[in-house]
Amino acid sequence: MAIEKKDIDWGSLTFAYTPTDFSYVCNYKDGAWGEDILTPDHTLQLSECAGIFHYCQEVFEGLKAYTTKDGDIVCFRPDANASRMADSARRICMPPFPEDRFVEAVKQVVKANLAWVPPFGSGATLYIRPFMIATGNVIGVKPATEYQFRILVTPVGPYYKGGVQPVALKVPEYDRAAPHGTGNIKAGLNYAMSLYPSVIAHAEGFADNMFLDPQTHTYVEESGGANFLLVKEDGTLVVPQSATDSILPSITRRSLVRVAEEMLGMKVEQRQVRFDEIDQFVECGMCGTAAVISPVGKVVDTEGVEHVFGAGMEHVGPVLAKLRETLTGIQAGEIEDKFGWVVKVA
Repeated sequence: MAIEKKDIDWGSLTFAYTPTDFSYVCNYKDGAWGEDILTPDHTLQLSECAGIFHYCQEVFEGLKAYTTKDGDIVCFRPDANASRMADSARRICMPPFPEDRFVEAVKQVVKANLAWVPPFGSGATLYIRPFMIATGNVIGVKPATEYQFRILVTPVGPYYKGGVQPVALKVPEYDRAAPHGTGNIKAGLNYAMSLYPSVIAHAEGFADNMFLDPQTHTYVEESGGANFLLVKEDGTLVVPQSATDSILPSITRRSLVRVAEEMLGMKVEQRQVRFDEIDQFVECGMCGTAAVISPVGKVVDTEGVEHVFGAGMEHVGPVLAKLRETLTGIQAGEIEDKFGWVVKVA
């Protein structure tokens, strides 16, 4: 039976929250996760002493549901999100949500909101945001004993308003994470660290920041919400790595590396990248679930010097364009999924 879609101008959607029909909820109490709940209530009622408010025990994920060329509703690598969220939870002393239940919960909440999944070719997707917070009362500095795992879904358009067009970045004076801290997990506290420098960057006309390593401010790390990819003149893909465990292990980045090596026959280097070698690269991009790949035209360093990549702000470079086209083609069912990444929901 065909699902009647919501009456929405899908092509005009921005990357913003729209309440849908149902959210998924599961509570942790007395050492165990409870039953699955699908609820139309998108609000939370918490004690003023809940651990989330005082010691910031919160982790989250981000993935999408798509309509493929053949009309199927699918998700991309939800098992990888489940694994990363479990790692994030363990790092800040939260009980990991079972990985198999995570994948099933994603399927449940997408099925409950099929009318909100944008049609193929609209440029929009259903964004899926699993998150977990400490709900139990905590006044002393220690982990809570009660938690809530939720998944909200919302239809979204492109992360950047201009679509796939080069953006300008700056190198900020601030760090987004501490050396050997929590920069390699997806926790809200890391994003809070990046908000102030992001506001400054936006006020100065930049799309985002290029954060350098927090220990020496020598190496390229990541932006406020995405990993970096760089391309040499000979077409080699270079993926910045961290010596201080302060880069988030992006699922999109890991997928693009496999696409580059195993489908496109590209040479890939995964290593630390000094900022002083940035001018050797002809392409630069930010990669993540929201934007897939957002090309970077130039970076302005702390001295005000512009470092321009290839065609700069004019157009996307050919290597990153091909990578993006291939990965989105797999997600949309236009290119064969040789990796088993695409999971059918309906």
